[in-house]
Amino acid sequence: MSWDSLLQTAFIISLITSGIRLAVPVLLAVLGEIITERAGVQNLGLEGIMALGAFAGFAAAFTTGSGIIGLLAGVLAGMLLGLLMGYFAVTLKVNQVIAGISLVLLGQGSANFFYRQIFGVSQRPPRIAGLPEVPIPFLADIPYLGGILFRHNIAVYFTVLLVVIVWVLLFGTTWGLKVRAVGEHPSAADTSGVDVAGIRYACTILGAAFAGLGGAVLSVAQMKLFTENMVAGRGWIAIALVIFSRWHPGLALAGAVLFGLADALQFRFQALGFEAVPYEFLLMLPYILTIVVLLAGGRRGAAPAALGIPYEKE
Repeated sequence: MSWDSLLQTAFIISLITSGIRLAVPVLLAVLGEIITERAGVQNLGLEGIMALGAFAGFAAAFTTGSGIIGLLAGVLAGMLLGLLMGYFAVTLKVNQVIAGISLVLLGQGSANFFYRQIFGVSQRPPRIAGLPEVPIPFLADIPYLGGILFRHNIAVYFTVLLVVIVWVLLFGTTWGLKVRAVGEHPSAADTSGVDVAGIRYACTILGAAFAGLGGAVLSVAQMKLFTENMVAGRGWIAIALVIFSRWHPGLALAGAVLFGLADALQFRFQALGFEAVPYEFLLMLPYILTIVVLLAGGRRGAAPAALGIPYEKE
Protein backbone atom coordinates (compact mmCIF):
# COMPACT_ATOMS: atom_id res chain seq x y z
CA MET A 1 0.00 0.00 0.00
CA SER A 2 1.38 3.40 -0.99
CA TRP A 3 1.98 6.25 1.43
CA ASP A 4 -0.92 8.25 -0.08
CA SER A 5 -3.28 5.30 0.36
CA LEU A 6 -2.23 4.94 4.00
CA LEU A 7 -2.91 8.61 4.60
CA GLN A 8 -6.31 8.38 2.95
CA THR A 9 -7.23 5.30 4.98
CA ALA A 10 -6.11 6.92 8.22
CA PHE A 11 -8.10 10.06 7.36
CA ILE A 12 -11.28 8.08 6.68
CA ILE A 13 -10.92 5.98 9.85
CA SER A 14 -10.29 9.08 11.94
CA LEU A 15 -13.24 10.88 10.34
CA ILE A 16 -15.72 8.05 10.97
CA THR A 17 -14.46 7.49 14.53
CA SER A 18 -14.80 11.18 15.37
CA GLY A 19 -18.19 11.31 13.67
CA ILE A 20 -19.52 8.52 15.89
CA ARG A 21 -18.29 10.26 19.03
CA LEU A 22 -19.68 13.63 18.00
CA ALA A 23 -23.07 12.04 17.24
CA VAL A 24 -23.57 10.86 20.83
CA PRO A 25 -24.88 14.08 22.50
CA VAL A 26 -27.33 14.72 19.68
CA LEU A 27 -28.44 11.08 19.56
CA LEU A 28 -29.20 11.06 23.29
CA ALA A 29 -31.35 14.17 22.93
CA VAL A 30 -33.14 12.67 19.91
CA LEU A 31 -33.91 9.43 21.76
CA GLY A 32 -35.30 11.35 24.70
CA GLU A 33 -37.45 13.57 22.51
CA ILE A 34 -38.81 10.53 20.65
CA ILE A 35 -40.03 9.11 23.96
CA THR A 36 -41.53 12.47 24.97
CA GLU A 37 -43.27 13.14 21.68
CA ARG A 38 -44.57 9.58 21.40
CA ALA A 39 -46.54 10.41 24.56
CA GLY A 40 -47.93 13.57 22.99
CA VAL A 41 -45.72 16.21 24.65
CA GLN A 42 -43.58 18.44 22.46
CA ASN A 43 -40.54 19.61 24.40
CA LEU A 44 -38.72 22.31 22.46
CA GLY A 45 -36.48 23.08 25.42
CA LEU A 46 -33.75 20.58 24.53
CA GLU A 47 -31.17 23.31 23.92
CA GLY A 48 -31.57 24.64 27.44
CA ILE A 49 -31.76 21.19 29.01
CA MET A 50 -28.53 20.15 27.31
CA ALA A 51 -26.85 23.39 28.42
CA LEU A 52 -27.78 22.86 32.07
CA GLY A 53 -26.82 19.19 31.81
CA ALA A 54 -23.44 20.19 30.40
CA PHE A 55 -22.79 22.57 33.29
CA ALA A 56 -24.03 20.18 35.96
CA GLY A 57 -21.95 17.36 34.51
CA PHE A 58 -18.80 19.45 34.32
CA ALA A 59 -19.23 20.92 37.81
CA ALA A 60 -19.83 17.49 39.37
CA ALA A 61 -16.91 15.90 37.51
CA PHE A 62 -14.62 18.80 38.45
CA THR A 63 -15.63 18.60 42.12
CA THR A 64 -15.51 14.82 42.54
CA GLY A 65 -12.93 13.89 39.92
CA SER A 66 -15.33 11.27 38.53
CA GLY A 67 -16.66 11.45 34.99
CA ILE A 68 -19.42 8.94 35.80
CA ILE A 69 -20.72 11.15 38.61
CA GLY A 70 -20.61 14.03 36.16
CA LEU A 71 -22.84 12.14 33.73
CA LEU A 72 -25.27 11.29 36.53
CA ALA A 73 -25.40 14.95 37.51
CA GLY A 74 -26.33 15.82 33.94
CA VAL A 75 -29.16 13.27 34.09
CA LEU A 76 -30.44 14.80 37.33
CA ALA A 77 -30.34 18.33 35.90
CA GLY A 78 -32.31 17.13 32.88
CA MET A 79 -34.90 15.44 35.07
CA LEU A 80 -35.47 18.65 37.04
CA LEU A 81 -36.19 20.64 33.89
CA GLY A 82 -38.26 17.73 32.57
CA LEU A 83 -40.37 17.85 35.71
CA LEU A 84 -40.88 21.56 35.16
CA MET A 85 -41.86 20.97 31.54
CA GLY A 86 -44.28 18.26 32.64
CA TYR A 87 -45.87 20.67 35.10
CA PHE A 88 -46.30 23.26 32.36
CA ALA A 89 -47.58 20.87 29.68
CA VAL A 90 -49.57 18.31 31.66
CA THR A 91 -50.79 20.08 34.79
CA LEU A 92 -51.11 23.70 33.68
CA LYS A 93 -51.81 22.74 30.04
CA VAL A 94 -50.04 25.82 28.71
CA ASN A 95 -48.85 26.25 25.13
CA GLN A 96 -46.02 23.73 24.79
CA VAL A 97 -44.06 25.78 22.26
CA ILE A 98 -43.89 28.74 24.64
CA ALA A 99 -43.05 26.46 27.57
CA GLY A 100 -40.23 24.83 25.62
CA ILE A 101 -38.69 28.13 24.58
CA SER A 102 -38.89 29.25 28.22
CA LEU A 103 -36.88 26.17 29.17
CA VAL A 104 -34.23 27.10 26.61
CA LEU A 105 -33.81 30.52 28.19
CA LEU A 106 -33.92 29.10 31.72
CA GLY A 107 -31.42 26.30 31.03
CA GLN A 108 -28.92 28.43 29.15
CA GLY A 109 -29.19 31.37 31.53
CA SER A 110 -28.87 29.32 34.70
CA ALA A 111 -25.96 27.29 33.32
CA ASN A 112 -24.00 30.41 32.41
CA PHE A 113 -24.90 32.17 35.68
CA PHE A 114 -23.87 29.32 37.96
CA TYR A 115 -20.68 28.70 36.01
CA ARG A 116 -19.62 32.33 36.42
CA GLN A 117 -20.51 32.29 40.09
CA ILE A 118 -18.54 29.11 40.81
CA PHE A 119 -15.63 29.25 38.38
CA GLY A 120 -15.46 32.92 37.43
CA VAL A 121 -14.42 34.20 34.01
CA SER A 122 -10.90 33.56 32.72
CA GLN A 123 -9.10 33.09 29.43
CA ARG A 124 -8.02 29.61 30.53
CA PRO A 125 -11.13 27.80 31.79
CA PRO A 126 -10.67 24.83 34.12
CA ARG A 127 -10.52 21.39 32.56
CA ILE A 128 -11.24 17.85 33.72
CA ALA A 129 -9.80 14.44 32.88
CA GLY A 130 -13.03 13.26 31.24
CA LEU A 131 -13.74 9.63 30.44
CA PRO A 132 -11.00 7.20 29.42
CA GLU A 133 -11.12 5.18 26.25
CA VAL A 134 -12.29 1.60 26.88
CA PRO A 135 -11.23 -0.74 24.06
CA ILE A 136 -13.33 -3.89 23.84
CA PRO A 137 -11.01 -6.93 24.09
CA PHE A 138 -10.39 -8.81 20.83
CA LEU A 139 -12.90 -6.68 18.88
CA ALA A 140 -10.72 -3.58 19.19
CA ASP A 141 -7.90 -5.44 17.43
CA ILE A 142 -9.89 -6.03 14.24
CA PRO A 143 -8.16 -4.15 11.40
CA TYR A 144 -9.87 -0.86 10.51
CA LEU A 145 -13.26 -1.81 12.00
CA GLY A 146 -11.86 -2.22 15.50
CA GLY A 147 -10.58 1.32 15.66
CA ILE A 148 -13.85 2.72 14.34
CA LEU A 149 -16.36 0.85 16.49
CA PHE A 150 -14.63 -0.62 19.50
CA ARG A 151 -12.24 2.03 20.84
CA HIS A 152 -14.51 4.55 22.52
CA ASN A 153 -15.39 5.73 25.99
CA ILE A 154 -18.21 4.14 27.94
CA ALA A 155 -20.68 6.90 26.98
CA VAL A 156 -20.56 5.83 23.32
CA TYR A 157 -21.24 2.17 24.09
CA PHE A 158 -24.01 3.07 26.52
CA THR A 159 -25.71 5.32 23.97
CA VAL A 160 -25.77 2.55 21.35
CA LEU A 161 -27.27 0.26 23.98
CA LEU A 162 -29.91 2.89 24.74
CA VAL A 163 -30.98 2.90 21.08
CA VAL A 164 -31.84 -0.79 21.39
CA ILE A 165 -33.47 -0.34 24.80
CA VAL A 166 -35.69 2.54 23.63
CA TRP A 167 -36.61 0.57 20.50
CA VAL A 168 -37.68 -2.44 22.56
CA LEU A 169 -39.48 -0.35 25.18
CA LEU A 170 -41.56 1.57 22.64
CA PHE A 171 -42.42 -1.27 20.27
CA GLY A 172 -42.03 -4.45 22.28
CA THR A 173 -43.55 -3.81 25.71
CA THR A 174 -46.95 -3.04 27.20
CA TRP A 175 -45.57 0.22 28.57
CA GLY A 176 -44.54 1.30 25.08
CA LEU A 177 -48.01 0.46 23.77
CA LYS A 178 -49.50 2.70 26.45
CA VAL A 179 -47.09 5.52 25.55
CA ARG A 180 -48.00 5.35 21.88
CA ALA A 181 -51.71 5.14 22.71
CA VAL A 182 -51.47 8.26 24.86
CA GLY A 183 -49.71 10.09 22.03
CA GLU A 184 -52.24 9.01 19.40
CA HIS A 185 -55.60 8.79 21.18
CA PRO A 186 -55.37 9.93 24.82
CA SER A 187 -59.13 9.80 25.35
CA ALA A 188 -59.29 6.17 24.20
CA ALA A 189 -56.27 5.33 26.35
CA ASP A 190 -57.92 7.00 29.35
CA THR A 191 -61.10 5.02 28.76
CA SER A 192 -58.99 1.84 28.78
CA GLY A 193 -57.62 2.70 32.21
CA VAL A 194 -54.30 4.24 31.19
CA ASP A 195 -53.08 7.12 33.36
CA VAL A 196 -52.58 9.73 30.63
CA ALA A 197 -51.11 12.37 32.92
CA GLY A 198 -48.79 9.87 34.60
CA ILE A 199 -47.49 8.54 31.27
CA ARG A 200 -46.89 12.04 29.92
CA TYR A 201 -45.12 13.13 33.09
CA ALA A 202 -42.90 10.02 33.05
CA CYS A 203 -42.01 10.37 29.37
CA THR A 204 -41.29 14.09 29.66
CA ILE A 205 -38.97 13.57 32.64
CA LEU A 206 -37.28 10.56 31.00
CA GLY A 207 -36.81 12.40 27.72
CA ALA A 208 -35.28 15.40 29.49
CA ALA A 209 -32.98 13.07 31.42
CA PHE A 210 -31.64 11.80 28.09
CA ALA A 211 -31.08 15.37 26.90
CA GLY A 212 -29.32 16.28 30.16
CA LEU A 213 -27.10 13.24 29.73
CA GLY A 214 -26.32 14.38 26.19
CA GLY A 215 -25.19 17.76 27.50
CA ALA A 216 -23.05 16.10 30.15
CA VAL A 217 -21.41 13.87 27.54
CA LEU A 218 -20.57 16.99 25.56
CA SER A 219 -18.77 18.67 28.47
CA VAL A 220 -17.41 15.65 30.36
CA ALA A 221 -16.52 13.11 27.67
CA GLN A 222 -15.80 15.28 24.62
CA MET A 223 -14.72 18.84 25.34
CA LYS A 224 -13.67 18.20 28.97
CA LEU A 225 -14.56 21.77 29.89
CA PHE A 226 -17.58 24.05 29.99
CA THR A 227 -18.01 27.17 27.91
CA GLU A 228 -21.02 29.38 27.36
CA ASN A 229 -23.16 28.38 24.36
CA MET A 230 -21.19 25.15 23.97
CA VAL A 231 -24.33 23.24 22.96
CA ALA A 232 -24.27 25.35 19.78
CA GLY A 233 -27.69 24.46 18.42
CA ARG A 234 -27.49 20.71 19.02
CA GLY A 235 -30.82 20.77 20.83
CA TRP A 236 -32.54 22.26 17.79
CA ILE A 237 -30.76 19.79 15.53
CA ALA A 238 -32.12 16.99 17.73
CA ILE A 239 -35.68 18.24 17.26
CA ALA A 240 -35.17 18.26 13.49
CA LEU A 241 -33.75 14.73 13.59
CA VAL A 242 -36.79 13.51 15.50
CA ILE A 243 -38.90 14.50 12.50
CA PHE A 244 -36.39 12.96 10.08
CA SER A 245 -36.36 9.71 12.06
CA ARG A 246 -40.16 9.47 11.92
CA TRP A 247 -40.11 9.06 15.69
CA HIS A 248 -38.15 5.80 15.41
CA PRO A 249 -34.89 5.10 17.33
CA GLY A 250 -33.24 3.22 14.47
CA LEU A 251 -33.51 6.10 12.01
CA ALA A 252 -32.49 8.48 14.80
CA LEU A 253 -29.18 6.66 15.02
CA ALA A 254 -28.59 7.11 11.28
CA GLY A 255 -29.50 10.80 11.36
CA ALA A 256 -27.30 11.55 14.36
CA VAL A 257 -24.31 9.77 12.79
CA LEU A 258 -24.77 11.84 9.63
CA PHE A 259 -24.67 14.99 11.74
CA GLY A 260 -21.60 13.71 13.60
CA LEU A 261 -19.78 12.96 10.35
CA ALA A 262 -20.53 16.42 9.00
CA ASP A 263 -19.34 17.97 12.25
CA ALA A 264 -16.13 15.94 12.17
CA LEU A 265 -15.61 16.84 8.51
CA GLN A 266 -15.78 20.58 9.10
CA PHE A 267 -13.20 20.29 11.90
CA ARG A 268 -10.83 18.49 9.55
CA PHE A 269 -11.40 20.98 6.75
CA GLN A 270 -10.38 23.77 9.10
CA ALA A 271 -7.33 21.83 10.25
CA LEU A 272 -6.26 21.23 6.64
CA GLY A 273 -6.42 24.96 5.99
CA PHE A 274 -9.09 25.44 3.34
CA GLU A 275 -8.25 29.11 2.98
CA ALA A 276 -10.44 29.55 -0.08
CA VAL A 277 -13.53 28.82 2.06
CA PRO A 278 -14.25 31.04 5.10
CA TYR A 279 -14.32 29.00 8.28
CA GLU A 280 -17.83 30.31 9.04
CA PHE A 281 -19.10 28.36 6.04
CA LEU A 282 -17.35 25.24 7.30
CA LEU A 283 -19.06 25.68 10.67
CA MET A 284 -22.38 25.78 8.83
CA LEU A 285 -21.78 22.40 7.17
CA PRO A 286 -23.40 20.13 9.82
CA TYR A 287 -26.47 22.35 10.04
CA ILE A 288 -26.85 22.62 6.26
CA LEU A 289 -26.66 18.84 6.01
CA THR A 290 -29.31 18.50 8.71
CA ILE A 291 -31.65 20.82 6.81
CA VAL A 292 -31.11 18.85 3.59
CA VAL A 293 -31.76 15.55 5.36
CA LEU A 294 -34.85 16.98 7.03
CA LEU A 295 -36.25 18.22 3.73
CA ALA A 296 -35.52 14.88 2.08
CA GLY A 297 -37.00 12.63 4.72
CA GLY A 298 -39.23 14.71 6.94
CA ARG A 299 -42.42 14.33 4.90
CA ARG A 300 -42.47 10.56 4.95
CA GLY A 301 -43.61 10.17 8.54
CA ALA A 302 -46.59 11.49 10.48
CA ALA A 303 -46.29 12.87 13.97
CA PRO A 304 -48.33 11.36 16.82
CA ALA A 305 -51.90 12.60 16.39
CA ALA A 306 -52.11 14.24 19.82
CA LEU A 307 -48.63 15.79 19.77
CA GLY A 308 -48.61 19.16 21.53
CA ILE A 309 -52.31 18.97 22.41
CA PRO A 310 -53.13 19.13 26.15
CA TYR A 311 -55.52 16.40 27.25
CA GLU A 312 -58.76 17.50 28.87
CA LYS A 313 -60.57 14.61 30.53
CA GLU A 314 -64.23 14.56 29.60
